[in-house]
Amino acid sequence: VQLQASGGGLVQAGGSLRLSCAASGRTFSNNGMGWFRQAPGKEREFVAGINWNGGRTYYADSVKGRFTISRDNAKNTVTLQMNSLKPEDTADYYCAASRFAVAGSGPYDYPYWGQGTQVTVSS
Repeated sequence: VQLQASGGGLVQAGGSLRLSCAASGRTFSNNGMGWFRQAPGKEREFVAGINWNGGRTYYADSVKGRFTISRDNAKNTVTLQMNSLKPEDTADYYCAASRFAVAGSGPYDYPYWGQGTQVTVSS
């Protein structure tokens, strides 16, 4: 079982990036999916989550209105569109699959994790 995150990079403040997470080894179409991030010296924090069928999404207050999470169960992928990026969005971003059909904000709900993809936003 593998989650592969991609799409990170260096962008100026106000710019956009699109992160993708591809699952292999099994389907996660019945699982909630989430994106988390971890900045240097800080704890991992919830960014966004989406329920198993995409019917409900959740966002951290810090990214509401700027980030959009979506999923394509046919392709076994999850995407995080990040707009109006700020320097404080700089972090390693991780996708994760929940043990539940809904996407909670607690990292302990997620037994499956991808490797991080680095996002750097310059001011």
